[in-house]
Amino acid sequence: MKVEHHNMLPDTSSVASELTFEDSWDSTAVSGLIRSKCCFGETPAFLFLGRKEAELLREHLASAFGSESVSTLHDSYFMGLEVVELNSDSFVHVAGRKTSRLLQDPIARRPAWRDRETDALWGFRL
Repeated sequence: MKVEHHNMLPDTSSVASELTFEDSWDSTAVSGLIRSKCCFGETPAFLFLGRKEAELLREHLASAFGSESVSTLHDSYFMGLEVVELNSDSFVHVAGRKTSRLLQDPIARRPAWRDRETDALWGFRL
């Protein structure tokens, strides 16, 4: 029995950055990018950032939470996406897939506060 091994060539194709920031973080632009990639109940899972954008995000978060709270973006999430820092000068890309678990989330099954019809049903169960 002869086993053939195929050499895997490195992937040389590059992925273009989806956003460009000048001198500050733009949450509205990132939110729009995330929404543009949502479909059929699935949302992106990862926010890939180059060094420049990672620093802009750190500055943005530090202005809200304090600089001591944002020393690193390792294991951080922004707008529900896991932040992944890349060894690249400048890059922004949203990718991956995760399903929206709204219907499975217990808080989604909770009745609306003071909904008359639901309140009446709860009253009969007592």
